[in-house]
Amino acid sequence: MSQERYRIVEHDGGWAYSALGVYSETYPTHDAALAAARRVAAEQSVPDRPRMIEYQDETGAWRVEAAAAGDDRPVVEVED
Repeated sequence: MSQERYRIVEHDGGWAYSALGVYSETYPTHDAALAAARRVAAEQSVPDRPRMIEYQDETGAWRVEAAAAGDDRPVVEVED
């Protein structure tokens, strides 16, 4: 099972949550960013049904890969 960690950081004149160098939208307060990170973390832990992975590559062609198990959800921590 994978693990993710969201950190609350100052960003773009406000606050955001960040993971792996990617930032969320900017929130006006630390508390608002923290609440959003907690909400997203909770949503990520909800299991789903298996699905095929489909994406469009850089040439515009659609690719289909093996199915993703819907019950393999990450463990997400939120650092205040």
